[in-house]
Amino acid sequence: MIVLSILGSLAAIGVFCWLLFTLAVFALPFFLGLTAGTSAYGSGTGWLGAVIVGLIAAGATFGIGQLMLALVRPLWLKLVVVLAFVAPAVVAGYAATHGIVKNTMPSETWQLVFSGVGAITVGIVAFVRLTALIPSEPPGRDITRA
Repeated sequence: MIVLSILGSLAAIGVFCWLLFTLAVFALPFFLGLTAGTSAYGSGTGWLGAVIVGLIAAGATFGIGQLMLALVRPLWLKLVVVLAFVAPAVVAGYAATHGIVKNTMPSETWQLVFSGVGAITVGIVAFVRLTALIPSEPPGRDITRA
């Protein structure tokens, strides 16, 4: 029975880490959507209105980010856009890793070390995934050649 619980715990940690790495790109839209939805709920829109406002804000954030990555020409400006999306992913990676290791390690020093490693790892994964979304050629280049 103990072996099954250990294997189940490892499987759960693996699923949560996979989910964290997959969704790290969406940390900024999630945070902005959550903030907009909370603000809308606080102003009296109700649950449905808050959910709709949050979804629209999150979708607009992700869409504007993708549009900026596709249309902005200078590389340094693309890097600024990517870093704006990576920074919340690093914070989410730190919080998620700290939540996992807080329950498994008694030493606070090692909790902070592993949380920092988790944050850096999630940040690198988010950076790589976002740079894969950048088109290799600026849009419209083939039109000018014709």
